[in-house]
Amino acid sequence: MTATLVAKDLAAGHGERSLFTALDLVVAPGDVVGLVGVNGAGKSTLLRLLAGLDAPEQGEVRLSPPTAAVGHLPQEPERRPGETVRQFLARRTGVAAAQTAMDDAAQGLVAGAPGADDAYAAALERWLHLGGADLDERAEEVAGSLGLTIGLDLPMTALSGGQAARASLASLLLSRYDVFLLDEPTNDLDLDGLQRLESFVTGLRAGAVVVSHDREFLTRTVTKVLELDLAQRQITLYGGGYTSYLEERRTARRHARDEYEEYADRKAALETRARTQRAWMDKGVKNARRKAADSDKIGRKFRSEASEKQAAKARQTQRMIERLEVVEEPRKEWELRMEIAAAPRSGAVAATLRAAEVRRGDFRLGPVSLQIDWADRVAVTGPNGSGKSTLLAALLGRLPLDAGHAALGSGVVVGEIDQARALFQAADTLLDAFCAAAPGTEPADVRTLLAKFGLGARHVLRPATTLSPGERTRAALALLQGRGVNLLVLDEPTNHLDLPAIEQLESALDSYAGTLLLVTHDRRMLDAVRVTRRVEVTEGRVLEH
Repeated sequence: MTATLVAKDLAAGHGERSLFTALDLVVAPGDVVGLVGVNGAGKSTLLRLLAGLDAPEQGEVRLSPPTAAVGHLPQEPERRPGETVRQFLARRTGVAAAQTAMDDAAQGLVAGAPGADDAYAAALERWLHLGGADLDERAEEVAGSLGLTIGLDLPMTALSGGQAARASLASLLLSRYDVFLLDEPTNDLDLDGLQRLESFVTGLRAGAVVVSHDREFLTRTVTKVLELDLAQRQITLYGGGYTSYLEERRTARRHARDEYEEYADRKAALETRARTQRAWMDKGVKNARRKAADSDKIGRKFRSEASEKQAAKARQTQRMIERLEVVEEPRKEWELRMEIAAAPRSGAVAATLRAAEVRRGDFRLGPVSLQIDWADRVAVTGPNGSGKSTLLAALLGRLPLDAGHAALGSGVVVGEIDQARALFQAADTLLDAFCAAAPGTEPADVRTLLAKFGLGARHVLRPATTLSPGERTRAALALLQGRGVNLLVLDEPTNHLDLPAIEQLESALDSYAGTLLLVTHDRRMLDAVRVTRRVEVTEGRVLEH
């Protein structure tokens, strides 16, 4: 089935804060709309409105035909206690809900309920359309092709981060929705997963709306870009792909600034002329009064006429000012200005592994012998589940070794953004969690620092666990700026970050002088960040290129 999704005059906000108004969007079959904007602009909110999960403050969302299936895949797939991988895939593909509807309709048939025949026929058609009939067979095949070799009846909560990412990708590849709404589908995917996702999205006959901060993915997949510009309070749909959008946006912003400056200069010139004309008029009136006793009637008349002419000119200039078409000054965008505070340099050797082994069930990392020297800048790459995060944990001494030796060098001060952002996952408030991680920092200074990262008064007293993934990542970046480090460990740092923040992080890494360990699948970041060594992890084996 081909389907078209139409949003008309949508408005949404949080409390008194408006996110967007008068938003129109048409998603036709084959469209891949990239939804971009800073964190907090309302991207995830819009996806939920389009999915019918939330109601807009105004406007409407229509589907043609109304029976079309819309798939909303959120950025943090919920791992429900007791839910198996098989059940997770059925839920994410919509098959589980369709099965429930079909079972309910079947009970209506048995009970002889009016209209039960039609209800069952519709439920069966939806179940078949979503791929329920052969989901189990396809799930085994897709899971195997992704290297997800675990049994599908294993609980989702037992999966590692890499395995969970593959299960999430599998759920997408198995889906047969008529419209796809994808919120950060690239998060946690390795290079193979990204290529599979790109092939899937570009091959869709269905329409799709995609939120992603992976610049290479956007460049390769989207056909249009919808920008939610929170600073300018504008919504703009750009035809063409992501590269075209960047160029058009640069041109549009330059024109907007030029138009405003031209208007401001014209208005300022007219206001200066009006002040001069009024001054001349006032001077003429004063002269006329001073010489009122003058018997020269011709002189009095001349001075009076001159004064009236100046008054007329001043009025004319004022009318010109009022007739100027007002051009609003482009709002100054909030910009993250990031730097990484450096601690005094460590010793010559920052971290060492000697014949180190880590065993977890059937998985084994090593034996690994690896030395990280002061000021090394190391990119760590490899497929999901290959052991990259395990390698980092072993190097930092956070993971007991089953064999071998691990040591941090003298004077090493570690700053870390882990893949799970675990530091800000507790029930403590953001302020308390930050102060605990940066002892000795005054709460007032913490508030100021967090505000620089877009985390204001409404964030600092909330439990850290209630923050969005992007907000937790910003808090972790703020911590790097708030306390000095000389060994910086970043595990998928771009996950959940908006595009301006990613660019600022790349800039900060360029000027950072300490030791760097970087795990990322962001292809643009791997190109942008200067590294001196590349280490590849494959099935627990560590090789340096």
